[in-house]
Amino acid sequence: MRLLIVLMALCLSLSAAADGRMQRLGDLQVHYSAFNASYLQPQIAHASGLVRSGKLGVLNVSVLRDGKSAPAQVSGEVRNVLGHGQTLTFIEQREGEFVSYLAQFPLESREVLLFNLQVNGQRLDFNQELFPEP
Repeated sequence: MRLLIVLMALCLSLSAAADGRMQRLGDLQVHYSAFNASYLQPQIAHASGLVRSGKLGVLNVSVLRDGKSAPAQVSGEVRNVLGHGQTLTFIEQREGEFVSYLAQFPLESREVLLFNLQVNGQRLDFNQELFPEP
């Protein structure tokens, strides 16, 4: 089951890289992807401790150093354009040498969300439009 989690995180990281959702922070490559939690397969959501809901989003962050997965200190917040937001609580997922960090957040309406992250003490900001599903 954990292998499914790792494969999901790896696919999301690769998808994020293909979409250009990667930023360099010093010697780190930080890949990130935010999506609606309803896209999670039920068994993957359960195994990773996430809630599968159309009214929740998921942020997946993975960090590479020298082309290899690297552990990191990841924290942050998400807010809407009006400034309303919340602190993100990340769950570390490990399988062998692969590490990813997952956090959930509410999706109240179709809107652009502003993500402000700290990865090993370095700031990473990005915006993404997300929307709830019924």
